[in-house]
Amino acid sequence: MAVGLSQVYTAACAELNQDVNPFTEEMFLQLEKQYTTTLKLCGNNRLMPGRRITDEDFLAVSKVLRQNSFITGLDLRFNNLTDKGAVQIAKFLQEGCFLFYLNLMGNDIETDGAAHIAKALHRNDTLSNLRMTGNKIGNKGGMPFAAMLQINSTLEELDLGDCDLGVQSLIAFATVLRQNTSLKSINLNRPLFYALQEDTTIHIALMLKTNNTLKELHLSKHEMTDFGVERLCEALHENTALEYLDLSCNKITRTGVKCLADLLKSNTSLQILDLTSNRTEDEGIIYLAEAIGEHNSSLKALAIVSNNITGQGLKVLASAVQANTSLAYIYIWGNVLDEDACVAFSNLLATGRLSSSSTDVQPYIVDGKVYLAELSHGIKKHYYWTPSYGIVDDPVCNSAIAITNHQTL
Repeated sequence: MAVGLSQVYTAACAELNQDVNPFTEEMFLQLEKQYTTTLKLCGNNRLMPGRRITDEDFLAVSKVLRQNSFITGLDLRFNNLTDKGAVQIAKFLQEGCFLFYLNLMGNDIETDGAAHIAKALHRNDTLSNLRMTGNKIGNKGGMPFAAMLQINSTLEELDLGDCDLGVQSLIAFATVLRQNTSLKSINLNRPLFYALQEDTTIHIALMLKTNNTLKELHLSKHEMTDFGVERLCEALHENTALEYLDLSCNKITRTGVKCLADLLKSNTSLQILDLTSNRTEDEGIIYLAEAIGEHNSSLKALAIVSNNITGQGLKVLASAVQANTSLAYIYIWGNVLDEDACVAFSNLLATGRLSSSSTDVQPYIVDGKVYLAELSHGIKKHYYWTPSYGIVDDPVCNSAIAITNHQTL
């Protein structure tokens, strides 16, 4: 492993006639000491706050990276990178880049910067994980990424959540992914719709009928209704690849959940289902409970947080969980946790059917009555964390669902 990274960095700053960022210098020192391969220059670092990385700062950082091929991960989230910096990042990705993982979450990159980065990935053959989350690239910035997926065969995980994508770019992604055979995970959360749109869901469903590579799909905040869920379920009856489906924060009611329950009776690939903040209610969860308790042995994680479910539905669900030994992780906070719900889930924990690390509630007793308190973990507790396909215990995030094959937050 190369040594003297901090010295190489200060020399690069001198060459570029720019000030040394003490935080960046310290992170290079720590990289040497920890023998890790990921350089973390996070703008929200609480342990060692420093000046956030600017467009000019990246020039010096890229000089160090070009000389040290062992650095394969770069975390630049929550800095002050703009379109100007994105041009430099794109140049780096095209010329002498050894990165597998690049996190640009929460910067100020817009349409032009996104286009440069996407175009650079036409020629890059190393990067497998890119996170653009929270950069307001818009519909026009999303289109170059869709076009890139027609050419690039290396990228496996792409996060464009909260990027203000529009209908046109979503349809473009759905169209391209009918042919792309390398991408395994995509986050398309929170696009901008100016009217109720189900056309995008229809196109995504058509894609799922033919795509046999995608394992993880995030469609949170798509204004999706039962009609859209029905189209997805029709496709997933034919799809044997998708393992993680995120439908959180939509407008799905018991009718749509019934379609999902029917899907679970025959689908053997889906392992993680996130229905957080929908309108499942008791009738919908009873449909799911029947599928889980009597038919499905593949689902490993279920999130039904904030679905207006009462003890009636949660009690039935608890019985289904008791009968199903495959469902290992379940998240229920934000529902009506009345006495029936508290007793049912307290029993699941007391018998060892669930552990405190595999759910978001924990029982406590006051005056002889059982109550449930919230635990600080769950599938969507960390908003900008996209869990990947695969379930492991993660002591760092204190969460059951963890990223495999790349870095966690």
